[in-house]
Amino acid sequence: MSQSAPKPSRSSKSARAPRSRPKTTPPPNLRRKPPSTKTKALAFVLLGLGLGLAVIVGGYLALVRNFGNAKNPGRGAYVELSWPGEATPDEAARLLDEKGLVTSAPLFSLYLRITKSGGFRPGAHFLRDDLSPRELVRSLQRSTARPTTKVTFPEGSHRFDMAKRLEGAGVVSAKAFLEATTEPALLDELGVEGESAEGYLFPATYELFTNSEAREVVRKLAGEMNARYAKLEARHADAARELRDALGFGKREILNLASIVEKEAAVDEERPLVASVFLNRLRDKNFLPRQRLQSDATTAYGCIAKPELAPSCAGYAGRVTPDMNNDSANPYSTYRHSHLPPSPIANPGEKSIEAVLAPAKTRYFYFVARGGGRHAFSETLDQHREAIRASR
Repeated sequence: MSQSAPKPSRSSKSARAPRSRPKTTPPPNLRRKPPSTKTKALAFVLLGLGLGLAVIVGGYLALVRNFGNAKNPGRGAYVELSWPGEATPDEAARLLDEKGLVTSAPLFSLYLRITKSGGFRPGAHFLRDDLSPRELVRSLQRSTARPTTKVTFPEGSHRFDMAKRLEGAGVVSAKAFLEATTEPALLDELGVEGESAEGYLFPATYELFTNSEAREVVRKLAGEMNARYAKLEARHADAARELRDALGFGKREILNLASIVEKEAAVDEERPLVASVFLNRLRDKNFLPRQRLQSDATTAYGCIAKPELAPSCAGYAGRVTPDMNNDSANPYSTYRHSHLPPSPIANPGEKSIEAVLAPAKTRYFYFVARGGGRHAFSETLDQHREAIRASR
């Protein structure tokens, strides 16, 4: 029996030498070449340009950050400025430089260009001379990012007092505020009768933006008065109607008399008594001199608001003299002129307005100061004279 040939083992297959791959040589046009001198030069140029651009951008950013936050070396004084409207960066920088509000007109112009700042509000501005460029831009834009400040107006402040307080707080110049309180279009918008907003500006504490627009400040104060007065009138609707029927009083007359009560009464519980004296004089046909309120406070206001009309006001320094009271050239002298003065003499608070709407029921026609902010009230002239002697 013949034997078959043995089968080759697997290990013998794996032991076969691997086939070598033939070496290929790339064609000459695909061989790597070392970079040429021109290529190296171009790379260096591009790198230099990149670094230069980075330096320029970094410099711009440094200008925006450092210059924008650097305070102008002023003394904190206020500068009034009328902004003309649209202006180029160069024109804006030149105008601000002339007012001493920037350290360098060219740098500020560049700052405006880099930050793309604009939109400055036309009209009157009231600016500190030590603001940084960033703060100055926000103020000129009247941005809500600019600072606010609290301003308190005591009850009985007249608009001239308010103007000084607003200017001192950096809210608006006294001149701009006073002009706004006599602007016919604004007064008509606010429903104010007469030639000024005196009496219609509620005295309180307000949070106001620095460098505010004067009309906006007047709107805010008058809006508060309108809201407060509406509530009081609704609460005393019958009394308001009675004043209208008996004396022809509307809102203006009520605020007018309330302003006199505010200036004459120092103690809250006396306000209804003081109001009753003036209302009794206006109502009683037997009181002489007829409907004369005889209030020193009204004479004083005439010397503040219209001193040019009355020769006696030339020497006014806060104290009313008999000559001032008897000067008929002063339209606010209620010693020489009957009924209410031409306008309110101050801005009354709620308690004085309510005192006119809800006065005490008395037969008093006179009162005199007896110290401590209080008064002695009398029904007759003889009693009044005795009270004067006692007060002295």
